[in-house]
Amino acid sequence: MNAVAVDDNGLTSLLKNGDATAFTEIYNGYWDKLYYIAYKLLKDTNAAEEIVQDVFLNLWKNKEGLEIVSLAGYLAAMTRYSVYHYLSKEKKSRVKEEKLGQINEGAVAEFNVDHKILLQIVTELSNKLPEKCRLVFQYNKLHDQPLAEVARNLNISQKTAEGHLTKALRVIRDSLGATPGEFLLLMIAMMLSQK
Repeated sequence: MNAVAVDDNGLTSLLKNGDATAFTEIYNGYWDKLYYIAYKLLKDTNAAEEIVQDVFLNLWKNKEGLEIVSLAGYLAAMTRYSVYHYLSKEKKSRVKEEKLGQINEGAVAEFNVDHKILLQIVTELSNKLPEKCRLVFQYNKLHDQPLAEVARNLNISQKTAEGHLTKALRVIRDSLGATPGEFLLLMIAMMLSQK
């Protein structure tokens, strides 16, 4: 392209033929105007800049098939369309986040309720155990005391405390109708919910 100023129609023709200099002319001549349109609608500098960059990127990518009557009108329309598209995506994203937040809150509430009920059931089942067996289980599993400390407090050997605990776990697991693996997961979840 020579140094003589070329009007928009000339620039558009040159652009369609892949003239990078014509593209640069259009970019430099319209950047501020398009940024103003985008910023006026969005009130967000980063988003406005991103949109204008996309408009120019699309202009270059689709240059061969362009049917432009007025370059200024075409670029302004592309910018407005990109802003509306951006706002639509943002709105959908916000709605998704809100829905996800509600689902997560619901899941946490449900988890807490489930584990309160589970804790209540296990406590009730452990209350039916013989006294020493019940105390070992409740102090160790429900009050998180180390088994050695429980044995000391109850004045029994650690081996006896282990025996009581094994019996208590078996009786409660059988009462719940859970497999050993399921029961272990239930106990872990229950202890986590108490923290």
